[in-house]
Amino acid sequence: MAHKRSFNLLIRVKHFGPKAAVAALALFALSFVVACGKRKAPLPPNEKVIQRAEVSGFQRGSQVILNWKMPMTNAPQGNVLHIARADVYRLTERLDSPQSLSEEEFANRSQVVATIPLTNDDFGGKTLQYTDTLQFAGQPARIRYAIRFVNASGQRAAFSNFFLLEPAARIATAPTSLSTTLSQEAVRLTWTPPNANVDGTTPANILGYNIYRSESEKTPAKLLNPTPIADASYDDRFFDFEKEYFYFVRAVSLGTEAAPTESAESNIVSLKPVDTFPPSAPAAVTIAATPTSISIFFPANPETDIEGYSVYRSTDENLPKAQWTLLSKELLKTNTFQDEAVEAGKTYFYYVTATDKFKNVSEASEVVSETVP
Repeated sequence: MAHKRSFNLLIRVKHFGPKAAVAALALFALSFVVACGKRKAPLPPNEKVIQRAEVSGFQRGSQVILNWKMPMTNAPQGNVLHIARADVYRLTERLDSPQSLSEEEFANRSQVVATIPLTNDDFGGKTLQYTDTLQFAGQPARIRYAIRFVNASGQRAAFSNFFLLEPAARIATAPTSLSTTLSQEAVRLTWTPPNANVDGTTPANILGYNIYRSESEKTPAKLLNPTPIADASYDDRFFDFEKEYFYFVRAVSLGTEAAPTESAESNIVSLKPVDTFPPSAPAAVTIAATPTSISIFFPANPETDIEGYSVYRSTDENLPKAQWTLLSKELLKTNTFQDEAVEAGKTYFYYVTATDKFKNVSEASEVVSETVP
């Protein structure tokens, strides 16, 4: 082929002259290089959305809670554009349907149930969540979920893993009318048990209750009870006065394959316990006299927030206690006191009070007396 092409060029040179010959030879050389170079294999197209989600989830009441971890960054690389949103797909299947399913089949049969816009603040390895509310039709079914990211040009990443769930219909509805009652020892929670399940059946499928508490509306709530409790009340004994708490309760039912499944939460109640409860009066006060002093002894109060003690004295037992003399200007940090301002032959009467760190003062102890020898 090359020889034939050069022969044609020589004929044209003779016909058109030397200048045309130079141009023709240059064109021939270029065409020869192109014709003889090795042709490379075509490069594969760059993937436009490289991140892929990993999704997990669980049922709570009539809802499915989906979670997935976001990529660390959303920086474009080459022709890879920013991720703009996450699409949530759902497919409802018969229980006897094959569990294996290709991505193409899933894409054709599923529907997008949510489109979640994303910003750069959603990245950095954060865990995002989507809540899907179910409608129970009375027939057992299996639900298949997947998530995939979409960039600003509408190009889609690969699907996440498939999360499969067989939702339970007989899950109790949420407890109601949660309220609190405060005492010195505990925050008592009481609520009204549910009387039906999320699918409308009765009686409510109740295994017990879980109680949750957090210290702000933005922090995750912590489970207070290690196992579900049977009663519709609970005493939180591990709290601090002057600290705000938020409480809610969930019922626990036996779900699919007898797995414990929680209901939705009750109403949320907030409480900032204020200690207006005085300590108990000091007990078992004893006394001893010497010619120069009278000593008072008493055991420590059982309360854990005692700030100190006060000792009062009178020479008249019938004088109203509010008029007795306070012997210590500062609260006593010990459980003894020695009164050295005494006179021989006189009888003195004493009582003790306890004060907690919130300045609540106890009732007076039993009155004790002694005569200075």
